[in-house]
Amino acid sequence: MILPIRAYGDPVLKKVAQDIEPGHPGLDKLIADMFETMYAASGVGLAAPQIGQSIRMFIVDASPFAEDEDGQPTDEAHLKDFKKVFINPYIVEEEGEEWGFEEGCLSIPGIREEVYRAERIVLQYQDEHFNEFEEEFDGFAARVIQHEHDHLDGVLFTDHLNPLRKRMLQGRLRDISKGRTDARYKMRFPVLK
Repeated sequence: MILPIRAYGDPVLKKVAQDIEPGHPGLDKLIADMFETMYAASGVGLAAPQIGQSIRMFIVDASPFAEDEDGQPTDEAHLKDFKKVFINPYIVEEEGEEWGFEEGCLSIPGIREEVYRAERIVLQYQDEHFNEFEEEFDGFAARVIQHEHDHLDGVLFTDHLNPLRKRMLQGRLRDISKGRTDARYKMRFPVLK
């Protein structure tokens, strides 16, 4: 089932998400619904808070980074099969020179800004069967993971922008929170007074 994606301004996007335990009710269906929702919105990652669940889980499918617009392999061709579920993830190490890339977010449609992130991370996490892993990621995989991991800590990519740039975006962000957006996927907007 395609779920509505919470828009900028929804309080759940600013909360620190809680760990979950094996046997979490409806987890398999939630994961399937999150993938369906992400694909319907043409995303490469989706965190549980973005669909209103304040739990430490996100999904990624970074295969769009594996090919260019003409279907040719890119430097990130290894991402072709990078489809994963991350439960209770924690970044335990960040290394390398930070590099900029223009990021967007399904909760903030129509806005893309350059964000600097570490080029390599080490992540502790569990998969959908609660098997434990500690794994190193770099390049675009690390970037997507850092972006989604931020959602679990109540951080949006706009929080990484300098104060002047953030102020310049305030009107557009306010419009999104009020439902004035041309997103072509199902969204839920906060009720503002």
